[in-house]
Amino acid sequence: MFEETIEQLLNGRYPDPDGGPDIGVDCRAVVISDSLAGAEADLIGSLGFGPDLALVMDENTCEALGARVRQSIEPCFSVLPVVLSGRPRADLETVERLRGSTGRADAVIVVGSGAITDLCKYAAFLDGKPYAVFPTAPSMNGYTSANAAITVDGHKKSLAAVMPRGVFIDLTVLADAPKRMILSGLGDSICRSTAQADWLLSHLLFDTFYRTAPFQLLAPYEEELLRNAFSLVRGDLASMRLLACTLVMSGFGMTICNGSYPASQGEHLISHYIEMMAGEGLPESFHGEQIGVTTLTMAVLQERMLALESLQIRPTEVTEEDVKSHFGAHLGAACWQEFQAKRLDADGAADLQRTIDTRWDEIRARLKSVTRSSAELQTALKQAGCPLRPADLSWPDDFYRSAVVHSREIRNRYTFLDLAGDADLFHLAL
Repeated sequence: MFEETIEQLLNGRYPDPDGGPDIGVDCRAVVISDSLAGAEADLIGSLGFGPDLALVMDENTCEALGARVRQSIEPCFSVLPVVLSGRPRADLETVERLRGSTGRADAVIVVGSGAITDLCKYAAFLDGKPYAVFPTAPSMNGYTSANAAITVDGHKKSLAAVMPRGVFIDLTVLADAPKRMILSGLGDSICRSTAQADWLLSHLLFDTFYRTAPFQLLAPYEEELLRNAFSLVRGDLASMRLLACTLVMSGFGMTICNGSYPASQGEHLISHYIEMMAGEGLPESFHGEQIGVTTLTMAVLQERMLALESLQIRPTEVTEEDVKSHFGAHLGAACWQEFQAKRLDADGAADLQRTIDTRWDEIRARLKSVTRSSAELQTALKQAGCPLRPADLSWPDDFYRSAVVHSREIRNRYTFLDLAGDADLFHLAL
């Protein structure tokens, strides 16, 4: 199933379930294998890169896989190793330093996971260069996406980037990744239902853009992945393959929608808020660990709101002064620019109330059809050993409550957080 779907996508022949033309992606190769040892040079050679390659990794990913990739490709290419120190941050400053280090290369080869991939795909986009990636952990779904999560002046944004020309996944390497990074991939994958419900909510209430294709790509893997989540950290390559397929398809889903809509909604807004506002006082956590916790919050909120037979909508009470006071003048101005586009004035609230009054039962039924229960999601995360509650990540209750309430203010993306805010129902999530 996976290989057939990949072939259809790479050749532009995947049937669009929404009735549009066949779907394709601008990628030449996706290989998932129990081991790729010794095949790295042939894999890169199949992509048509020029002779000069920048091989980008950090100290940990160099040890995990980078040294092996370098040894394999050096007889065939001129290789410029770029080793990022510490735990790289995916921000504009690091992007610019990276561009300075890879300037003469014809293409970029990434060996790593989340932050390194985001940095390289955005730098490659700015420089008009192709790139390929050898993941070292199943920690996130961005390997096959054409967007990068980059912090700009303290504001976490999803920026247009470039598709990888090749994605080469060695399951044995992924299975040897740190346990927390494996669980992070599960956490980043489990939000399909909350993200789909949020995106569909916006579509049903305001007729915004929506597609089912990204979720059709994921459908063959979700049930079995949740059922076998416990075996991910036991070195089971069959379960790791399920997770890898899920991450690849999730990334392609974002690509064919020209944005992160199918995989990043309310649960990601809460996580982004935490990353933006945490300061130096909180212990670091992986993105996917955060998403597992925030997904459970969104699943509970969605369940409880969908159980209500009616909602009472009011105009959005949050003002520009409120946003700037909460986030600070500079960051608050950027947030307000996003938030004001979806605020409800008196007329907007009245229009939404009419929609709720006349179609809420139909809307609830549609939304319930794409969700999974919070209990089911929690069971899968618990069996795997993932964090479940804010306290598991050392997030104070007051800080997390603030994240849930204010995270909708950072982005123009209408979710159940907005509906809860404008219906005075945040207490259902907390």
